[in-house]
Parts: sequence; C-alpha cells; structure tokens
Amino acid sequence: MARQVPEEELEAVVRAVATSESAASMDDIAASLRDLPRRTLQRRVAALLEQRRLVQEGRARASRYRVPERKGKVIHGDVTEGVAFRDEGGAQLPVSEEGRTIRQLIRRPIQNRQPVGYNRQFLDQYRPNHSFYLSAALRQRLFELGRPTGERQVVGTYARHIWNRLLIYLSWNSSRLEGNTYSLPETERLLEWGEVAEGKKAEEAQMILNHKAAIELLMGQAEDTGFNRYTVLNLHALLADNLLGDPQAVGRLREIPVNVGGTVYHPLDVPQLIEECFDQIPETATVIADPFEQTFFVTVHIPYLQAFEDVNKRVSRLTANISLIRHNLSPLSFVDVPVQAYVDGLLGVYELNRVELLRDVFVWAYERSCARYAAVRHSLGEPDQFRLRHRIVIAETMTAIVVQGMDKRQAIAHIRNVADEKLDKAAKMRFVEVVETELMSLHEGNMARYKIRPPQYAHWRKTWT
Repeated sequence: MARQVPEEELEAVVRAVATSESAASMDDIAASLRDLPRRTLQRRVAALLEQRRLVQEGRARASRYRVPERKGKVIHGDVTEGVAFRDEGGAQLPVSEEGRTIRQLIRRPIQNRQPVGYNRQFLDQYRPNHSFYLSAALRQRLFELGRPTGERQVVGTYARHIWNRLLIYLSWNSSRLEGNTYSLPETERLLEWGEVAEGKKAEEAQMILNHKAAIELLMGQAEDTGFNRYTVLNLHALLADNLLGDPQAVGRLREIPVNVGGTVYHPLDVPQLIEECFDQIPETATVIADPFEQTFFVTVHIPYLQAFEDVNKRVSRLTANISLIRHNLSPLSFVDVPVQAYVDGLLGVYELNRVELLRDVFVWAYERSCARYAAVRHSLGEPDQFRLRHRIVIAETMTAIVVQGMDKRQAIAHIRNVADEKLDKAAKMRFVEVVETELMSLHEGNMARYKIRPPQYAHWRKTWT
C-alpha cells in the first residue's frame, strides 16, 4: 500500500508554487525544493491537482502550475485566518484554516479515506448551553445581522412580511442544492402560476412544490411548530411527497439500510437506534437557548443521522428555519451557496465529526440571506400589524369573493358576514375597510397572493364591473 504523504510535505509544494511571480513550471518548483527527487515531486503535484489545491495550465513540457485564486487573510467572526475559494459557479466563500484542513481531508481519493459509521458519542457529548458549535462572538454577530427592527412583534412577523420572496428563494435554493435545474424565474412561475417549465423532469417541479408546502406549514403554524417529532416528521412528509419509491416511507423513520454516495460514511442500520437518536435531536435542540446555535445544531445532526430513506438534507434546511422564524430573525434561504462547499461541509461532519467547514458555509449563507431580505424589506416598508394578525381570514375572504364571482353588493354582504362571525367588535370596521381596499386594488399583477387563477380573475372582473 502506498505511503500517505504527510500534509506538511504537500503544503511545501503549494508554498513553492505560490512564491512564483507567475504560473510555475516543474523546473521552477524543483528549484525551490532541491532535496526532493523529480519523480516524487511529480507525484505530489499530481496529488495536489487531484485535490484541486493546484491548477494546471498548458500541457506536457509547457505545463505550468498555480494556486487557485486566493483573497488573503479573512476575518470571519470566529473564523480564523483563512482563504477564499472560488466555486465552479463563480461564488466566493471564506474558509477558515480549520475548514480548509477538513476540505483537504475529505477531498482525498475515496480509497484513501477510512470508512466510518455513525458515532453516537458525537450527539451524546453535546451539552445544551454548555457545548457550543458557534462562539459567543459569532452568535452575537449573527443576531445583529438578522435581528428584527422596531417594537416586539408576534411570532413569525418578519418572515410573513417577506413571505413571497422567502417562498421563492428558499424553495429554489434548497432544490438547487439537490441538483434541481429549475432557474429562479422558472421557480417563480411554477410557484405563482403553476406553470411547469418545458424540458424539465416532473420530479423537479414536484420537489419545488413540496418545498412550498413545507414552508407554508412553518409559516401557517409558526406559533405551534418547533423542534419536536411532529414538526420534523411532517416536514419530511411534505418534502418527500410523491418522490419516494415507497409511499409508506413518507413521514416515517427509516427501517432499511441506506448508503450515502461519494463518502465512506455508513449511517446506522438498526431501526431502534435510529429512532432513539432521532428523538434525541429535537429534545436537545429544544433546550438550546440561542437561536443560531439551535439552528446550526439541527443543520449538523439531522443530515448526519440520515433518519429517513431520502430527503434528509432538505428536512434539515427547513427545520433550521424554525428558530429563526419563531424569534423574528431573518430566515436562512441558502442564497448563492456553492453546491460543492455545502457538500464538503457535510462530508466533514459525516467522515470526521468536524463542524468547522460546515460552520463557514452556514455563516456565509446567513450573511447572504440577511443582505437579500434586508433589501426586500426596505423596498416593502413596515408591515401593517392588523393585516398580519388577520392575514388568513383576509385571504380567505378575498379568494371567496373572486372565485365565487360575487358582484359588489354580494361582496359587501359577504365581508360583513365574515366580520360578524370571526372578528371582535373593535376589529370589524377595520376588517371591512381592509378587504374593500384590497378588492379595489386587486389586479392581474397581484392576484397570485390569494391563489387566484387568471380565468377566475377574468370572470370576476366582468361581474364586478
């Protein structure tokens, strides 16, 4: 068996390439490492190319080598000095020195990585509010980025205010991380109009629509959802709907062995142990006081356990938003996250039980999400608290008037009947005013928020006018 080259010997080659004013030839590298035999140097360069720590330009005698683009030292919360790498899609993500080490280890050829199974101690040794994956300084920094503005608001207020963008961004980005090829505009048309993109697989549309249903569960029951068995199982049921070979596996814990592609990690096989660990994850998360530590904890442990036959990562990404929604913090929609960076972070957890690389991805992803939603919120202004509090009954009333083709007289009567049945005396007049104003402002560009289809709207307009 070939000797595994120590990391410091590989790093010496990288340093030799980095010190060159331009791309370095093999002779240039050899001149810096005079004690290293030529054949040994060639093997190490080949290994570094395979690990993507060097880039080759040209061929044969004209070959030149350089280090992938670096951005120098990066101070990133509690991310120590590190380098930025450019994903194939062009996005740059700061990586700590710890994260960089993890990435190097999990990008070795799979035959050089030691097979590992599920480590129960990794979960058992975590002590809520004593163990921390995120430092105090980093947690405070994330809170300052994502905290709400203004007076204290009811649970879910912030997410409801940016509801439409959250639905689209989170559905699209979470699906994209699974290899879904829908573009952002195609996702928007699918979610708002039910328009399936041409040339795409049916399961891609199903995946996106399933995300919509799962997000609606989190938003519609923000006061009741939490880190518990009911929420996680039902999120899986919604996200996996019509996507699993066995319909009985939807919303149920795994009873069969599974393999995770591209890794030497082998998840638990014993159903009893899977259930024990599954119940332990939300129980532990519930006790964690800090919303960001809580969020990152489930981001780590739900995919690691692989409690379901499939769709585990999607469940973790939606579950991660529970605490943020409940604390009226900016949601996490994985905007612009490079797929390979996210996969590498998870492999670090799977194979090494190391969270630093996934932490780097998580922090960067939250920064991007906060920036995106801050722009959306600024463009929308402050929310009307009355509309937020009565959003469901307002939407139901609007939809009924249009779908049933009511004229003005019928609509006024219907609005007042709803107010009498569902609102207290102090809110009735305001409710009537809001719904009537919404009806007057309804047009083909905003009707989708009430789930009204174009033919329904066209028919209603004829009656209304």
